[in-house]
Amino acid sequence: MLSLKDIKKDYVVGDSTVSALKGVSIDFRENEFVSILGPSGCGKTTLLNIIGGLDRYTSGDLNINGKSTKDFKDCDWDSYRNHSIGFVFQSYNLIPHQTVLSNVELALTLSGVSKSERRERAVKALEQVGLGDQLHKKPNQMSGGQMQRVAIARALVNEPDILLADEPTGALDTETSVQIMELLKSISKDKLIIMVTHNPELAMKYSSRIIKLLDGKVIDDSDPLDKNVVEPIKKPEKEPTKADKKAAKKERKKLKTSMNFLTALSLSRNNLMTKKARTLLTSFAGSIGIIGIALILSISNGVQLYIDQVQSDTLSSYPLQITKTTASIGEIMNTMAKNHEGSGKHDMDKVYSQNAMGEMINTLMEETKVNNLEKFKKYLDDNSDLKDLTSDVQYTYATTLNVFTESDSGVMQVNPSTLLEDMGYMSSTQMEAMSMSGSMGGMMGMGTDVWSEMIDNEELIDKQYDVIAGRLPEKYNEVVLVVDKNNEINDYVLYSLGLLDPSSLNGIVRRAMAGEDISVDSEQHVYTYDELLDLKFKVVPTPDFYKKKDGVWEDMTGDESYMKKAVANGTEISVVGILRPDEDASSASISGAIGYRHDLMTYLIDEVDNSEIVKEQIANPDIDVFTGLKFKTDENAADTDSSSETVSDSTADTESKADETADSSDTDKKAGLVAGDSSMEIPEGMTEEQYKALMEQSGASDTGELADMGMNAMGSMDMSAIQGGDMSSLTETQKKYIASLSDEQLELMKQMLKEQSDTNADQLANSGKYSTSNYDNNMKTLGYSVVEDPDSINIYPVDFASKEKIIDIIDDYNDSVGEEDKIEYTDYVGLMMSSITSIINAIGYVLIAFVAISLVVSSIMIGIITYISVLERTKEIGILRSIGASKRDISRVFNAETVIVGFVAGALGIMISYLLTIPINMIIAHLTDVPIRASIPVSAAVILIAISVCLTLIAGLFPSRVAAKKDPVIALRTE
Repeated sequence: MLSLKDIKKDYVVGDSTVSALKGVSIDFRENEFVSILGPSGCGKTTLLNIIGGLDRYTSGDLNINGKSTKDFKDCDWDSYRNHSIGFVFQSYNLIPHQTVLSNVELALTLSGVSKSERRERAVKALEQVGLGDQLHKKPNQMSGGQMQRVAIARALVNEPDILLADEPTGALDTETSVQIMELLKSISKDKLIIMVTHNPELAMKYSSRIIKLLDGKVIDDSDPLDKNVVEPIKKPEKEPTKADKKAAKKERKKLKTSMNFLTALSLSRNNLMTKKARTLLTSFAGSIGIIGIALILSISNGVQLYIDQVQSDTLSSYPLQITKTTASIGEIMNTMAKNHEGSGKHDMDKVYSQNAMGEMINTLMEETKVNNLEKFKKYLDDNSDLKDLTSDVQYTYATTLNVFTESDSGVMQVNPSTLLEDMGYMSSTQMEAMSMSGSMGGMMGMGTDVWSEMIDNEELIDKQYDVIAGRLPEKYNEVVLVVDKNNEINDYVLYSLGLLDPSSLNGIVRRAMAGEDISVDSEQHVYTYDELLDLKFKVVPTPDFYKKKDGVWEDMTGDESYMKKAVANGTEISVVGILRPDEDASSASISGAIGYRHDLMTYLIDEVDNSEIVKEQIANPDIDVFTGLKFKTDENAADTDSSSETVSDSTADTESKADETADSSDTDKKAGLVAGDSSMEIPEGMTEEQYKALMEQSGASDTGELADMGMNAMGSMDMSAIQGGDMSSLTETQKKYIASLSDEQLELMKQMLKEQSDTNADQLANSGKYSTSNYDNNMKTLGYSVVEDPDSINIYPVDFASKEKIIDIIDDYNDSVGEEDKIEYTDYVGLMMSSITSIINAIGYVLIAFVAISLVVSSIMIGIITYISVLERTKEIGILRSIGASKRDISRVFNAETVIVGFVAGALGIMISYLLTIPINMIIAHLTDVPIRASIPVSAAVILIAISVCLTLIAGLFPSRVAAKKDPVIALRTE
């Protein structure tokens, strides 16, 4: 079974070599109790360590079950110790921080035995040595004899073939020694026991064979194997085949020992628990770097969340804006800067002019271009990536949102607001310029209108506003009223909406500048939510401001009666909600006091496009519907006589009426017939009897009276009212006269009016005079728009990173189209705050870099403490190696310890950091109004703990490597 062939063992000490064993050859039986006797230094323990695989022989051979160990690798020796050898040491060599049961189970753990079987076998082994009731005690709670019994149970639990006992009774009293020897003798019936002892009496009493050593040689063997040969000696084994080698390799792999990481964690955890104070202090020292980084990250995260909110809010107010007509602001500013520097290329004895205005005008002309928004809109609509990058893409149109309120005193225009003009603060030209500036004016806080389109992103609106009454609008004819954070409304808004009387401010600026004493209502007015939610407005399409008269369309905004009817027929708009900005919102997406949905504008566009005046202008693109004159073009301009003049809208109407001549005679005749003038010719198709019957229906006493009544009535009559069938604008006399006419007379009158209108229009169109307007201006005046061709596009990025990606999308579009279709855009946010995030990130990175130094230093400290732990647990290393633990297993034990320390340090650091964020937030709230809330992101906390574990693991690699390389024999001798 076990055979030693000429075993020699030499130790190199300095420059000399010491021979511990000098050619020892011994054969052992499968079950016997062998005692090895000899003086100290004779090589007994060295021989025992070589047999147990703890030490390597210098030469010779150790055969196990007929197999040579010359080619054994470390893993083979580990497996041999774990499965074939059981050690019983003089000093017990139990792991102090493990229970009795855990000490016995440890060898089985290395063998890969399941937990349930491991527990069962360990309990059985302890019961076999009489310790079945001491399972959960620690070694320091037991006597010497009990500890040695635990050591024997540990040696037996893996059912080894050989039990090696090194002075098993050396530390025991006589009574206990006898008990241990009796136990070993009973075990020797089934196993080979080799005991090294200095006590010849015990050896003689209990051993079946005594071998004596002196100076590294066997000098006596009481019962050598060759004297008791029963069976013939087996023939030498033949050279193993490849199949035999493969089978042997497979068997060794099966018997290979390995400590799983959980076992290593358990060993290290128990060891660390015996030194709680030191472990806690070490972990706290390691957590200092984590605390520093975590606090920086928490503040940085709070700032970043605030910046993200600011970005989202700001970008909802400052979008990427693309207008139909645009100019490069950057180039204009560069030109102005160059002009400010001046040329300086002249003598300094005179004063010279600087061509600043000319350069600026030239630059403006060169940099101004018309964007093809129809094509670009289609490109944006087809781009699938844009949705994730934007809060909204808003298309605006030239269609004017005309909003009015009705009251007993009449109608008042709410939008576009004329309040500043009425006050005398701005002229109509300035108001128009501000209106044309549109969204830019709103963005810079200079807009005059209190109505603005809401962003089509309910989630963003929910973040920026609180609904304090009512709800958000759901239909095109529903709007919301926006108050400020103090539940207040600017009095400018109140005057503009008609909640305060705006007439009290008429001319107030001019009067103040003239030195007049004026007074302004300074009382604070209070409105209930219900009162504000009861507000109603009317939206009137621009074409409804015009009425056709004498073949042309006349602006009726100056006619109070007409406007009342137009407003009454307008679309009613209801206030359905009141919004207040969220206290943490840094900006707001609704620039006005009234927010309306985008579909109100699409509804209005549809109404304008389907109006009669717009259809007429589209059908007659060469004729000005407001004057009846032709538009001046390059072609007809050449044919114009040098004396002919182009007339304005107002003079054209006057001159066209003055040019009416003989062509109106036919109309006069018809008018006379309608009025009952007997001198007039009877209309074609009407008999004299019919004509007389018509005259009698009028109720006049004679024909002359009827003629006078008819001509007087028609003289100031609104003929277009008769054509349209709307008699509400007529006087009572005119209504009475119309009522006196038969259906035939009324039809005749309408025919007469149509012919007159067509004649007037034809005379104006062919008068040789031209309109001062053009087709595009007329369509713009009427508010005509095409949904597919917006007047401007506002792109609201989610954040700055998204904005950069959107700019890339625009650049990709520009690369894919010709020069005439390239898009110019204005990035207001980019001009204002392009690098704020980069600066904050850079500051954060620098601070983290500084704090990371402390983290590295603390990790090095943990590595040093782990090395100290290696020195403290040297004997444990020897114990583990003696029961079959590999070098890798030893490394794993100490790696597990650094992992535990690193995890505790990281977790402790995160917990302390979370607690510290409470006073930090209180200090921030006390020192500033900025809503920054320091908080550690969960992902960052997990990453920091992982970093702590990784750094301590790296720091512990060297100590664990040192531990793995320790000689188990020397380690077992360490106290």
